[in-house]
Amino acid sequence: MGAEMKEQLKLTKDRVHNVYESRFIKVFGMEYVAGKQYMNATRRNLDDLVALKSEEEFKEMLPDAVSCVVILDGAEPELLLTYEFRYPAGQYLLSVPAGLIDQSDAEGLDPIISTAKRELKEETNIDLSAEDQIEIINPLLFSTPGMTDESNALVCVVISDAQRLQLSQEGAEGTECFDGFVTLTRDDAQRILKQGKDDNGIFYSVYTWAALMYFVSGMWK
Repeated sequence: MGAEMKEQLKLTKDRVHNVYESRFIKVFGMEYVAGKQYMNATRRNLDDLVALKSEEEFKEMLPDAVSCVVILDGAEPELLLTYEFRYPAGQYLLSVPAGLIDQSDAEGLDPIISTAKRELKEETNIDLSAEDQIEIINPLLFSTPGMTDESNALVCVVISDAQRLQLSQEGAEGTECFDGFVTLTRDDAQRILKQGKDDNGIFYSVYTWAALMYFVSGMWK
C-alpha cells in the first residue's frame, strides 16, 4: 500500500506553483490533489526542489546547511555553543555554529566539510589544524518536513582546548548577531537537556538538542 500510494503522490513540475519568492525564501504550492496545494517554504529553486527529485537524486542530494558540534578536548572535555539572535524567535538562542552551503562549497570536492570549516572561522575564529578532528555525523537531517524541505548536515569538530584563547565572533556576516560563547561540561549539558531550556530559561533548537545529546552520549570519542 505504501509504495502504491507513494507512486500516486509523485509530484511533477507542472503541478508546482510559485506562491511567493524573495532573495532568501520561496513558497511553492505543491498540487498533490487537484485543486488543493500543500505549501512548502524553501531556499531552493524550482529545478532543485526536493519533492521533485527522483529517489536516486534524493539519496545523493546535498543539505541546505551544516551545523557543527564543537568539542574542546581538554582535561575535562566541553561542548562549545554560542548565543545567536534568531529572528523568527525574537530571542538569543543557545546555538551551534552553523551556516548555509554556498555555491563555491557545493561545487568543491567535500561541500559539507568545507562549509563547516568556513562557518567555524566566521562564527568562532577557529582555524582547524592537522591535529584537530572533523567528521560528518549525519549527511542530511530535515528540520520540519511538514512545512519546509530545509535540511542540515551534522558535523563533529574536536579541537584542542587551547583554541578557546582565539575565540571571537567578530567575523559575523550580514544579519548574524551573536552574544558570546558558552562552554558546557558533560554534567552541564545533561542539566540543560533535562531542563529543556538553557540556564536563562529560554528554549533552544533541535540542532542544539542534537549537539547536547551527541556530546553527553560520548559518541564523539
